[in-house]
Amino acid sequence: MTEISNSSNTRSSSGETLEKLAEILEARKQAAPDSSYVASLYHKGLNKILEKVGEECVETIIAAKDASHSGNNQDVVYETADLWFHSLVMLSQLGSGPGEVLAELERRFGLSGLEEKAARGKS
Repeated sequence: MTEISNSSNTRSSSGETLEKLAEILEARKQAAPDSSYVASLYHKGLNKILEKVGEECVETIIAAKDASHSGNNQDVVYETADLWFHSLVMLSQLGSGPGEVLAELERRFGLSGLEEKAARGKS
């Protein structure tokens, strides 16, 4: 993830950060596979991207387990960033973006988690 730099010292809102990242990911779709990590993932296709999402998910789980014992969340934050990043690459590959996920999360405000889950018919 070293491809993305933030030259300003100011922090932007989470939504702005995700949208900026989504724009960069879209631009990488047009790049040569040997020019960036993300371009190489797009070139390898959805299965490779999904493999990376799964790998990052496992690494996040392990880091969370370790953090629960050590009390240090540094690695779990790092691995969660990798998981989110690769999830955004996946969404981009499928023609979606963070705005749709944020809208879905916003839609759920005020809903009981149990009621929402029951409405989907999942246990």
